[in-house]
Formats: sequence, C-alpha cells, structure tokens
Amino acid sequence: MGKKRISQKNFYQIKTYKVVISGILIALGVIFGSIFYIPILGGKMFPIQHFINVVSAIILGPFYAVLNAFCVSLIRNILGTGSLLAFPGSMIGALVAGIIYKRSKKIYMTALGEVIGTGIIGALVAYPIAKMVMGKEVALFAFIFPFSLSCIGGAAFAILFLNIPQIKELIKNMEVS
Repeated sequence: MGKKRISQKNFYQIKTYKVVISGILIALGVIFGSIFYIPILGGKMFPIQHFINVVSAIILGPFYAVLNAFCVSLIRNILGTGSLLAFPGSMIGALVAGIIYKRSKKIYMTALGEVIGTGIIGALVAYPIAKMVMGKEVALFAFIFPFSLSCIGGAAFAILFLNIPQIKELIKNMEVS
C-alpha cells in the first residue's frame, strides 16, 4: 500500500546504521584492496570491491553503494594501491546493482546487475579514462573481459555470503533501503 512513516528518532537510527555499515565495508575494501587483487591488462582487478558493491546495494541501497564504491576507490588511489579505472567500474556497478535490488529484491539479479554495470558499462566508460587521462592505448572493448572476470568472482562470493542462513535472516531484519 503506502510507505510507512518513520519517526525522526528512527530516521536518525537508520542514518547512523547506514553510515556505520558503510564505514565497515569501506574499511574492508581498502584493507583487502591492499592484500588481494589480480593484475590484468595494466589494471588491478579487485573482486572484493564487487562483493562490497552487491552487499552495499542490498543492505544500504543504491546511494550508499555508489558512495562506498567511490570512497574505496578514492582511498585506494590515495594509498597507491588502486587504479583510476576503479572509479567508473565500481561506481556504475554499484549503482546498477542498487537499482536492480531496489526493484527486484533478488540477490541473483543484483549480482547480475553488478556484473553488467561494472563488467560491461563500467568497462566501456573506462576506455576514455585509460586513453585520455592515463595515456594508455587500448581497444574500446579491452576492459570488458578483465572487468567482467573480476566482477563475476566478487559477485559470486557475495551470493554465497548473502545466502548463509544467518546472514539472510540478519538482512531481512535490518534491511532499510
């Protein structure tokens, strides 16, 4: 029917919850980004980012998923452990995953949205960044395979994680997007 009205106190509790969960996911992304990545075609493929994108999309919604992807990419670049190509891939994937989950409420569709958003759309958007900003001569479709490969791994890990019965119950009880 209609949307439930929430009190101002609950509104601030939800905002606090989202900020805390975002901080945890961003920290995990930065830490594991320094430890676990796969170098392919001059970029650093980061499956953990895709895991974080799917989890953020489901638990926090599209806005926070994109914000988390941006923050992880920014901090990793500042620390020298990231790539400029992480911005378009991770942020577009997070947005697509968030929108799909908001409409479908299905984990598998959300993971597929992450793969399409990052693996295809983000990879195509990365082309002009690689060419103009980074000065790399690459073919237009050069990033689709490595971005998709990284994304499929991270999205699959997210599906496994989110289907753990205790995690499913936790998400069901805490979902606020």
